[in-house]
Amino acid sequence: MDKSNVISPFHGDHDHSHCQAQAIESAIEECNRKGLRLTKLRQQVLEIIWTSHCPIGAYDVLQKLQEAGHKPAPPTAYRALDFLVSASLIHRIESLNAYIGCPSPGGQHQCQFYICSECHTVAETNNVNVSEALQTAADEIGFHSTAPVIEIHGVCKDCQNTSD
Repeated sequence: MDKSNVISPFHGDHDHSHCQAQAIESAIEECNRKGLRLTKLRQQVLEIIWTSHCPIGAYDVLQKLQEAGHKPAPPTAYRALDFLVSASLIHRIESLNAYIGCPSPGGQHQCQFYICSECHTVAETNNVNVSEALQTAADEIGFHSTAPVIEIHGVCKDCQNTSD
């Protein structure tokens, strides 16, 4: 696979602290560009989600907010998550009912998520061939897709190597 299509990789030489800081900076810039209000709570939820490339559920986000001294009600956390999804700052992984950060919120891309069932890390890619194939199939049946996302479950290279 062409590494330029990999938006967030699995393990290896990945510097997560750099990508985390860059993601928060990009989110702030994107909100400013779109005229959206990234409140302190929304930013804290975004930072919680960006602690790793592993998806996190809404109740886990709520628990981490409480551990940080906040007492938000569940609807408050859900509203923050809904805002972050609608602003394209995070993705919802439907099959896991969980959320993961979007490393390129300003870009238009059709997501393909590779979800490791062992370490729970998620890699996001934007393979142009896959995106074009989906668009062609949609065009053939007269369908307009609004959120083409593919979720693939399996085992990442690192976890395959540890199980040998």
